[in-house]
Amino acid sequence: MRDITKLMIAKYKLLELKYDFMGYEFKKEKELSFHHLIIPKRLCKVQNIPEDGYVEWNGAILNQKTAHNYLHIIERYDPEMFGYITSEMIDENIQGYISIKNIKNIDDVLCVFEREYSGARTKHGDPLIKEEYTRRLVRRR
Repeated sequence: MRDITKLMIAKYKLLELKYDFMGYEFKKEKELSFHHLIIPKRLCKVQNIPEDGYVEWNGAILNQKTAHNYLHIIERYDPEMFGYITSEMIDENIQGYISIKNIKNIDDVLCVFEREYSGARTKHGDPLIKEEYTRRLVRRR
């Protein structure tokens, strides 16, 4: 795990909260990963962003198997929703803490995505929206 990921986990008290920037729960620290928020990793060298973009202002910490994978699916299918979710996580980054308000806003967008793409399948015939993608902090309450 990269140092910046560990630093952000500590700064945002994720081990105490037990959920990530999008409201997805996790059990172990090793389930978490760094997500490039503003500048994608593939563009960081071209734009002279240090550390391949693994810098705090450019990142969010997400559960790799749920939030992170799901967010990249949303990016491919609905760039506008992806942009809105990204904006909420940028807000959390600027605030310096994870806000339930931001988590609820993200959940609202995820619910719209789930309604619009309910029943959709990948080119391999698998469900686009895995059941574990719908299990979030807000859904639990």
